[in-house]
Amino acid sequence: MATENKKRLSKIARQKLAMRAGLWPDLDETRLWDREKSDGWLSIPRAMPLLLQIMDSLSKGKPVSTAYVDLWCRTYDDSFVIANKDREMAFFSGFTGERAVRTWASRMRILKDLGFIDIKDGPNGPISYVLIFNPYLVVREHYEAGHVNAAFFNALGQRMIEIGAQDLDAASKPKVSASISPVAAKATSLSKRKL
Repeated sequence: MATENKKRLSKIARQKLAMRAGLWPDLDETRLWDREKSDGWLSIPRAMPLLLQIMDSLSKGKPVSTAYVDLWCRTYDDSFVIANKDREMAFFSGFTGERAVRTWASRMRILKDLGFIDIKDGPNGPISYVLIFNPYLVVREHYEAGHVNAAFFNALGQRMIEIGAQDLDAASKPKVSASISPVAAKATSLSKRKL
């Protein structure tokens, strides 16, 4: 199955490159960002834009997506962040001014309460270490608890089929870590309305 997917993806990649060459025949490829030739890249789910929208819809008017993306960009594909630069992290998340760190910390607590991350205290204060959970699983928990509307969840399912993501396959429904299983209870107190 994996070999078949690789062949399909490489065929699609070749087709897209041919189309790009036809549309931009004089393209200087040195002006493009290429992860094979550049450092400073990481893996993200292709459904991330929709996952971020769902997160923001759950956070009751206090968008958390920029803080989440900054966290994701600080991992090394290990779902773990050492949060030892709170002012920088606040700035990269879009928060500036005197209240930047406080606003960032409040968004981090919302992400934790929603079950997208877990936080441990340490030498850098109450937010010293961050663990990022699989966002697909967290969104599913919120959907099952009635906090994510069907339009969002169905769109996520469609996108997952398009990109071949299998995180939510019914046949292999993974057991969610005990540290995020209280999501439904926490989210109920955060959001009494259906989104």
